[in-house]
Amino acid sequence: MQIRDTVTYNLLISSSSCLPPKKAFNLYTEMGLFGLRESSTTFASVIALCTNNGFWKEGSQVHCRVVKFGFLNNVFVGGALVGFYMNFKLSGVALELFDELSERNLAVWNVMLRGFCEMGCVVEELLGLYSRMCFEGVDPNGVTFCYLLRGCSSNRRFHEGEMIQSCVLKMGLVESNVFVANALVDFYSACGCFVGARKCFEGIKLEDVISWNSLVSVYADNNLVIDALEFYNFMQLWGHRPSVRSFVGFLNLCSRTKDIGLGKQIHCCVLKFGFDERSVYVQSALIDMYGKCLDIESSVDVFEWLPKRTLECCNSLMASLSHCGCIEDVVELFGLMVDEGLMPDEVTVSMTLKAISVSASASFTSTQLLHCVALKSGVEGDTAVLCSLMDAYSKCGHVELSRQIFETIPTPNAICFTSMINGYARNGMGKEGLSLLHAMIEKGVKPDEVTFLCALTGCSHTGLVKEGRALFNSMKSLHDVHPDRRHFSCMVDLLCRVGLLHEAEEFLLNAQGKGDCFMWSSLLQSCRVHKNEEVGTRAAQMLVDLDPDDPAVWLQASNFYAEIGKFDASRQLREVALARKMYREIGCSLIEIRK
Repeated sequence: MQIRDTVTYNLLISSSSCLPPKKAFNLYTEMGLFGLRESSTTFASVIALCTNNGFWKEGSQVHCRVVKFGFLNNVFVGGALVGFYMNFKLSGVALELFDELSERNLAVWNVMLRGFCEMGCVVEELLGLYSRMCFEGVDPNGVTFCYLLRGCSSNRRFHEGEMIQSCVLKMGLVESNVFVANALVDFYSACGCFVGARKCFEGIKLEDVISWNSLVSVYADNNLVIDALEFYNFMQLWGHRPSVRSFVGFLNLCSRTKDIGLGKQIHCCVLKFGFDERSVYVQSALIDMYGKCLDIESSVDVFEWLPKRTLECCNSLMASLSHCGCIEDVVELFGLMVDEGLMPDEVTVSMTLKAISVSASASFTSTQLLHCVALKSGVEGDTAVLCSLMDAYSKCGHVELSRQIFETIPTPNAICFTSMINGYARNGMGKEGLSLLHAMIEKGVKPDEVTFLCALTGCSHTGLVKEGRALFNSMKSLHDVHPDRRHFSCMVDLLCRVGLLHEAEEFLLNAQGKGDCFMWSSLLQSCRVHKNEEVGTRAAQMLVDLDPDDPAVWLQASNFYAEIGKFDASRQLREVALARKMYREIGCSLIEIRK
């Protein structure tokens, strides 16, 4: 062409889907070199190009040109800039530009709503924006409601979503707009309301339904296996392809129910559709499923065959290893992640710290190293990481460091208080744990059964009988927390440590199910320490009756009878154990020597 004007370049730039992104932007640069001034169409097209291809630097320069030539108040150019900054998660800048627009049409409002949805904002911000839009006299359309419903789905805000549905029904969009109708199915599915999801689903023509996978997922999430499989097969009969959401729903169901048979069948379908290579969510769910079903070899095999090792899959394998008791392998996997250059997140650091805190080779040095990793990764403010750090430091005996970390938390929740109380209990500081429990209650934080268990453990390790009794009795009467076998076991241990064996026996006989082997074993051991033949004889008989297949039970009862001089009874118990071919495994212990 002998003459190229602004319109010519606009046509080429706006059809940039046919050109490589860089070449399309070079056309804009060439336009400036020839002295051609941009129009509003030029700016809108170039900004859209930068938004879709992640050209941050170039988009910022175009913004300068927009300001220079006075196009900032143009609704199309301003809307494109709002979308550009929203795409880069700069909602503050986008909102400022949005407020400065002299005219805001429906497209610009929808751009703002989409940006807030993609950024995962709270529903209140979305609804506030929608209210402001209605106040300015802009009527919403189907796209508007799709974004609003998506926001409610992401935040699991059921009541707000029902309010949006009322507006949708009032405007008649359910019958006229298939996208809104499917968004309603997705909303109810995300909130776990399969009745509402099914009702909305049945109101759509079968050939128009794109929410099959949502319904399969919601049935799987509610453990309705037959209905989920029925919809899965029905969906394929209508020619609809299963998605990531369907497979993740099925795999999570298998993880919850420990149904490895169904899990393997779903794994075959995953391989058939190629999701084992394309979707990190499916890969992660497969690793987690095999781990929860205690098939750690298959879990590791899935991880080893990954085309690319991602942070999510590494975290899933960590969780599987922890669930199967492979604690040392969790620490080794963390080292592998560091070697491969994967930056750990709060989940990685928290799980590694938990593994270190329960590992036989736990050390103060390893905890300090993980603390440094948390600081370097910027996850030191995460509540789970802080609680794991408190547990790890207290396990090493440095409870003062745990307290320092606790003091840095601005608003500690029940988990934070429980971790600190457990640290005190672990180090024999029962009084400090009780003081912290009272402070927790005064601040309005409700303790749960684990909190009381940790406080009772502290009383047991410190010999605080009076305080322990009062705390146990207050659980149900004052805090509506029903004691379980762990709390009864802790109280028995507390009474046995101070020699109140008759009270401990009576406590056990009044407990639900008259206690278990651990409680009676603790009582029998205390009878050996305190030389109480009367209670010990009854405890030994009860212990043998409760678990006749455990060799440790027979050995403990035999040793007790030998210590009180009943050698015939002791020998008889050993002969019975040998006749049953019962052998006890030899234990071992480890210590860390500081050089």
